[in-house]
Amino acid sequence: MRAADETAPAKLPLGRKIRAYVTLTKPRVMELLLVSTVPVMFLAADGLPNLWLVVVAVVGGAMSAGSAAAFNMYLDRDIDAHMRRTKNRPIVTGEVTPREALVFAWTLAVLQAVWFLAFANVLTAVLSCVAIFFYAFVYTVLLKRHTEQNIVWGGIAGCFPVLIGWATVQNSLDWPAFVLFALVFLWTPPHYWPLSMKYAEDYDETDVPMLGATRSSAQVGLQIVLYAWATAACSLLLIPVADMGLVYTASALVFGGWFIYESHRMYNMSVRAAAGVERGSEARPMRVFHASITYLTLVFLAVAVDPLLPF
Repeated sequence: MRAADETAPAKLPLGRKIRAYVTLTKPRVMELLLVSTVPVMFLAADGLPNLWLVVVAVVGGAMSAGSAAAFNMYLDRDIDAHMRRTKNRPIVTGEVTPREALVFAWTLAVLQAVWFLAFANVLTAVLSCVAIFFYAFVYTVLLKRHTEQNIVWGGIAGCFPVLIGWATVQNSLDWPAFVLFALVFLWTPPHYWPLSMKYAEDYDETDVPMLGATRSSAQVGLQIVLYAWATAACSLLLIPVADMGLVYTASALVFGGWFIYESHRMYNMSVRAAAGVERGSEARPMRVFHASITYLTLVFLAVAVDPLLPF
């Protein structure tokens, strides 16, 4: 029935095969996850963290994220074949067979666990394994195809890198890590919902109830605004909890305000377009999508820089 179940070419060039396996790990998502891992290590160390521990967290985190992504592509190969955004994924194109993808996912899962156990600690290894399980099973299997709140609760998987970064340094968890966990949790819906708006037809065709496909642009826009406000407010909680200084405080206020502005802008355009008040005022969800990535990157950069400064 699906192209994803076809056997991969017998003699695929080695370079192309390697690129296909790299694609299975969703490198762009992996980069975003690591952005929230390393800065937390600076905060946990109250300055420069041990360089070797940073290497451990980056390598282990990359394997963990790659494993979760490969499991996701294996489980979603049926719908990936029918969506514009995912139709060129390696399982769909046949560059990697479903069996190869599953073996690759399990291999990375085992390697990352062994890596963290050997070079970090048990807590870090457990958190990383839970993150893989949450993304592959709780989000992909239980939530994604059954509820429009899928990305809200499924997004918890993307919050674990914060805890992993902290645990790698401290071998324990503390309130600053939980505040940043909550920050990423609240940020995930307004980050992903704009993408689901852009590909609403694809999600509708494949019966995946993403909010962008089940609600109007104005309704989704309102939810994005509410979550953007909640995200910005949560970022301010870190100031008293972790005794953050001027750099982080200013960053949280300025970048949070900008993120809220972009969210309101999209919502207002959606409302005007729905009311027919202004032609050509359709929502531009991808502008908010890209703004959300920039926001998170800058806020976590401030998390890393702030402990290095005396004010």
